[in-house]
Amino acid sequence: MRTAVVIGTGLIGTSAALALAGRGVAVHLADHDPERARTAAALGAGTDEPPEGRVDLAIVAVPPAHVANALAEAMGASVARGYLDVASVKGGPRRELEALGVDLSSYIGTHPMSGKERSGPLAATADLFEGRPWVLTPTRDTDTEVLNLALELVALCRAVPVVMDADAHDRAVALVSHTPQLISSMVAARLEEADDTAVRLCGQGIRDVTRIAASDPRMWVEILTANPGPVADVLAGVAADLDETVQALRALQSSDESKRQGGAEGIEDVLRRGNAGRVRVPGKHGAAPASYEIVAVLISDQPGELARIFADAGRAGVNIEDVRIEHATGQQAGLVQLMVEPSAVTVLTASLRERGWSIRQ
Repeated sequence: MRTAVVIGTGLIGTSAALALAGRGVAVHLADHDPERARTAAALGAGTDEPPEGRVDLAIVAVPPAHVANALAEAMGASVARGYLDVASVKGGPRRELEALGVDLSSYIGTHPMSGKERSGPLAATADLFEGRPWVLTPTRDTDTEVLNLALELVALCRAVPVVMDADAHDRAVALVSHTPQLISSMVAARLEEADDTAVRLCGQGIRDVTRIAASDPRMWVEILTANPGPVADVLAGVAADLDETVQALRALQSSDESKRQGGAEGIEDVLRRGNAGRVRVPGKHGAAPASYEIVAVLISDQPGELARIFADAGRAGVNIEDVRIEHATGQQAGLVQLMVEPSAVTVLTASLRERGWSIRQ
């Protein structure tokens, strides 16, 4: 691939353009808002000038509701040899294209499974897709050349290709992406009118659950409008669990011992099923999840402290598998939770203590 046009210079489109431009592809940028295209160009994502002839690949990075029309317009103008979109829903746009009578041989639906809470070209980075799954949904009509162009795009963005049926993809993202967004927002909404004293007690748990609630509501309305059925199906299952959990909690308030016992069993059931589901979430590098131990270290909120603790762990010969930071309320300090292999806990703890770090049990 030597040339490409990116139609839509938001987070995903600009990030793909940055990755391609950084690897020598001549990228042309287009957007319904010319200022966004100019911003992306200023970031080094390409040029906002139109191409002089046909490019190798057109990447349509617009909201799902506009994908079919944007693709049909680009195909009608014959701007590229191959066309793909990067929308987070796949079945709907494909059916819209079929209804428009578009030749689908030069098209493939795709979805990079990567993003941020922030949107727009200024949030884009060239490494946004590195190591992340990038779903491809070819049909029997998809030309081999177009599939190869899509695979080349994924390789240039250093993502991992995953081939799926379009409707199976939409059911999958309803479960692992769209429903979690709504549930995160629902939990965060409980904080809006909460007492200030309660909010000050927020710890890492509530931060983890509500992190994605900071996402752009307008963007998510567009996504959910394109995939309402599968999301509603998943939420219906969650709602059933919620109803049963509420009943179990009410039973725990009962003076009847058998009802309290039943309530406890109901709560334990949902927690155990949560354990079983959590185990299935892929671990590091997409491998089976590993069991790590936590070494909690008190750290001051000063420049260079994280770098120092990582360097000290390296000197101890210990690899940090993951890290979390829990900030202390009202203090310029916090706990760094270093996730390591169980066999490394003793070595790391002793080494960090020798270097003056305060370890919390």
